[in-house]
Amino acid sequence: MYSKFRLTIVFLCAGLLSSAIADNQDSKTVLPIKISKGDAAGMLFQRDDATATTHADGHQTVSVTSMASSDGKFYSGMYRSSKTRFEISEPYGVDEFMYFLSGSVTLTSTDGSVMTVHAGEAITMPKEWTGTWDTDGFEKIWVIHSSDD
Repeated sequence: MYSKFRLTIVFLCAGLLSSAIADNQDSKTVLPIKISKGDAAGMLFQRDDATATTHADGHQTVSVTSMASSDGKFYSGMYRSSKTRFEISEPYGVDEFMYFLSGSVTLTSTDGSVMTVHAGEAITMPKEWTGTWDTDGFEKIWVIHSSDD
């Protein structure tokens, strides 16, 4: 129950930020963006704007953006990945909050420290992070911010 409360707070904050960003737009009404229980259970991946990709190593991903801020610096959505392992040798590039709905990921930082994140847990990935990303598959809700243009 506590994790559902935290997830609700995350969605509320994202919705409030979306509304606050758009307050300067007088031409239309801006509403919060909702990810319903059904969406979080996987229905969001059925949307027409879902992007499915098969990567060079054969693993598959599906990504859906639920909200993009008017300044292009804040985004949220959902992401699904099959089993993969890859090295991130250049900095990650964006600050990202990730809440894992299913599966897990093991992150081995360049300094050798290891962290495993399971379904029902969240992490915040700093844009400067480098290391190895290893998973048997997962689904996550993500929120990214980039101050870069």
